[in-house]
Amino acid sequence: MPPILPAAAAGRFTFPGTAITVNRMGYGAMQLSGPHIFGEPVDRDEALAVLREAVALGIDHIDTSDFYGPHVTNRLIREALYPYPEGLTLVTKIGAWRDDKGGWHPRLDGDFLRRSVEENLSRLGLDRMDVVNLRIGGPEDDIVAPMRTMRQMQDEGLIAHIGVSTVNAAQIAAARDIAPVVCVQNFYNLINRADDALIDALAAEGIAYVPYFPLGGFTPLQVDDLSQLATELGQTAQSVALAWLLHRSPNILLIPGTSCRAHLRQNVAAASLRLDAAHLRRLDAMAAG
Repeated sequence: MPPILPAAAAGRFTFPGTAITVNRMGYGAMQLSGPHIFGEPVDRDEALAVLREAVALGIDHIDTSDFYGPHVTNRLIREALYPYPEGLTLVTKIGAWRDDKGGWHPRLDGDFLRRSVEENLSRLGLDRMDVVNLRIGGPEDDIVAPMRTMRQMQDEGLIAHIGVSTVNAAQIAAARDIAPVVCVQNFYNLINRADDALIDALAAEGIAYVPYFPLGGFTPLQVDDLSQLATELGQTAQSVALAWLLHRSPNILLIPGTSCRAHLRQNVAAASLRLDAAHLRRLDAMAAG
């Protein structure tokens, strides 16, 4: 019997209504681009090595976007991994563009969304994306019109499955009236837990929840109690925070990002970290505090 790869230690998840099953520990490619998610990587060889090691560790779910760089992470993924290993699921995100100074600009009109999908496909060397996340700017944004464009591209075969990002429950319901939604990607971590009720509702429907900024993002988690517990467990605070997410709900999939192999291994080690009831109570209390 082949050994269980490190990324598989947290178990697997099947996206609803699909044949796609992935290890719950995945990888987010955002940090492979340059500083502030703009430009080329500081160390291109290391960036390519990170992608190859991620697959070697058992990661079979890589999250990317053509607006990382822009265009940088998709080119790196293709250079490092093409032809892609069997079973590798590539998930991209559309709904924004970058200016020449690195600014982020939401855009959801149909022509732009279609061009975004086509450019992702071209740079990744694919005929169809496994999953495309539609990124909505906020709760005030209409999701119906862009979702109709997503459904049309799905019907044409450019997109296999659809996810949504930066959305609330009402927007998810409106999206699901137009097309099946297999995953939701929102801001969530040990401290920022506004989506607690949403996660539970999605779990009941079998829909994946993929937290972005699982370690705090541009403002990393700095919690003394978390660091103390990590020391007691002989782990890093980051590993404990990721392990808590895996314990939080079986529909949570992780895509922590990094641009170095040593940090990648630390992140993946969280898949095998087991937290008991007392640990979980202490961690939950940190959010309440």
